[in-house]
Amino acid sequence: MMSTLQRTIRPMWAVSLMHKSAVDVLKRPVPEETVTGSFGKFISEIKPQQLSSVVLHRSKRMVLDSIGVGLIGSTTDVFELALQHCQDMYAADDISSVYGRKNAKLSPTLAAFVNGVATHSMDFDDTWHPATHPSGAVLPAVLALGDMMPTNRKPSGLDFLLAFNVGIEIQGRLMRFSNEAHNIPKRFHPPTVVGTMGSAAACARLLSLDHSQCSHALAIAASLSGAPMANAATQSKPLHIANAARFGLEAALLASRGLKASPQVLDTVPGVAGFNAFYEDYVSRPLGSPSDDGHMFLLEEQDMAFKRFPAHLGMHWVADAAASVHKHLVGFGHSTFSPAQIQDIQLRVPKSKYINRPFPESEHEARHSFQFNACSALLDGEVTVQSFTPAAMSRPELLALLSRVHVEHPDDNPANFNRMYGEVQVTLLGGDILRGRCDTFYGHWRNPLTDDSLRKKFRNNAGMVLSSEKIDRVIDVVDQLDRIENCSSLLSELQ
Repeated sequence: MMSTLQRTIRPMWAVSLMHKSAVDVLKRPVPEETVTGSFGKFISEIKPQQLSSVVLHRSKRMVLDSIGVGLIGSTTDVFELALQHCQDMYAADDISSVYGRKNAKLSPTLAAFVNGVATHSMDFDDTWHPATHPSGAVLPAVLALGDMMPTNRKPSGLDFLLAFNVGIEIQGRLMRFSNEAHNIPKRFHPPTVVGTMGSAAACARLLSLDHSQCSHALAIAASLSGAPMANAATQSKPLHIANAARFGLEAALLASRGLKASPQVLDTVPGVAGFNAFYEDYVSRPLGSPSDDGHMFLLEEQDMAFKRFPAHLGMHWVADAAASVHKHLVGFGHSTFSPAQIQDIQLRVPKSKYINRPFPESEHEARHSFQFNACSALLDGEVTVQSFTPAAMSRPELLALLSRVHVEHPDDNPANFNRMYGEVQVTLLGGDILRGRCDTFYGHWRNPLTDDSLRKKFRNNAGMVLSSEKIDRVIDVVDQLDRIENCSSLLSELQ
């Protein structure tokens, strides 16, 4: 394994420019001057010292949260299905670790795949704007690659964080090439596109590929991208994150072996669909050279949204709005209230078909239902991990509330995570009307979870799999990640 990896990260000199004609040279742009080339150069040349203290702090929070989400996700049925499939269909390969399974190891790409499934199995992973789930597409890939690398070539914690941040940065830059990308998606799930590109970029950085190989890794990843929104709210949606992690790693490894792809996949070329095949209003822009002082990571400018409960991000607005109404309902001198008191429930939410599900029939549909999350919060005062269990979903009082819900889509409430709001209006039998509204929920990038809240979430999630001693060690390792010589100390704690 060691000798194979050493070959993959050696610079490639096999291609000679001696046979190119003068006409050919005139027609083709210099690779470094293309948008694709600028991205490749950025990935290969960015240095750890260009990560500010703010970016380091925020990205370590992302790593901790994503690990915790992956660990609780390793207890789900869909994770078990994916793991069994990989173990049954592929030869054993004792290389890369699997979340929550001490004696289960897979090939790096398959480990990235199943850990990606775990990360998104409950829709509990972080979200950014423009809309995507950035960490789940990158962290499983760099963890698997870190396991794969020989003992004497293990990356430092700072190199690991640099690769992770490169993967996040590339996703954010690509999303900003399109106005369409700013809105809740309709056609395809963004992590399957920009996530795959981010995973490829992170892995290319960790492999120390040169700028040409990094560009090819992105172009290869573009051919391994995409998934339709029809599979949202099903057991197949976690495969979106899983494939992004897996195929991004695959793309980087293929590029390291010398596989080539379009040198202009990110450029706007008339008559040829590159990355603009995914976004019709795509306008490409080069990424500034990291050798120039002053590069600012997008994570410096905009924090990340961390979810307090496992559901689509849009659910957090209606849950907080409904929870405020719940406080009024129980504030009449009763610790609980009867759903029979409620005559009508009006939700004012953005128009987005795949998260408008009046009567969800599965936990995956419930995680994508404005109606379910609003009614759960009205009934219980909050939405939690337990809200999506079969027992909680089948409660007669919850079903009664669902039957009284009506949905409106005001013109001033766009399907955009940066501008939307959630409003819940409850009409009681006596005619009284109670209203709750949420413009920015706790956990949104404008109102981020405190470090204490984030650690509490991590402890609750990781506690489903790890001992309290291991949980403390993971928190300590992640907190010191930019100061440790070898990232193996993190990898060893996740089983």
